[in-house]
Amino acid sequence: MRNLRDYLHLAVFPLVGVAVILGLWQAYVILFEINQIVLPSPVAIYHASNDNFGLLLEHAWVTALACILGFALALGVGIPLAVLIANSRILNLTLYPILIATQSVPKVAVAPIILIWFGIGLESKLAIAFLVAFFPIVVDTATGLRDLPPRNWAIQKESLFS
Repeated sequence: MRNLRDYLHLAVFPLVGVAVILGLWQAYVILFEINQIVLPSPVAIYHASNDNFGLLLEHAWVTALACILGFALALGVGIPLAVLIANSRILNLTLYPILIATQSVPKVAVAPIILIWFGIGLESKLAIAFLVAFFPIVVDTATGLRDLPPRNWAIQKESLFS
């Protein structure tokens, strides 16, 4: 029973925290008569979400598709590149510093350029999702592959068949 109580505490405390924050937000908007355009209340957001649920769902699908495709593209390009970087001293010395430097560029700063190049369609969303995922995938995968201990395949092959 102790474990169930621990799991309930793990669920209840965050829910209570969210409820307190939403309650304070609602009270703030009402008490200080904040314009709904400036800061809508949680209740107003809930009603607007219910009223426009179909539209939100449609746009959520476009966003999810762009995220999934961008991540898949980043995996497809990033992992093979990371394997090449981890196994080639020349590529490691050439590309790795460039990847580290470009990873630190804020994607928000690059987004307007991407919008100009690709427009406001799926292509620009895909490019931004790709950029967000690509650099961590390449850098972390290359680092992880380089940190693997070297394997002696002949010894392992003998031990498998012994």
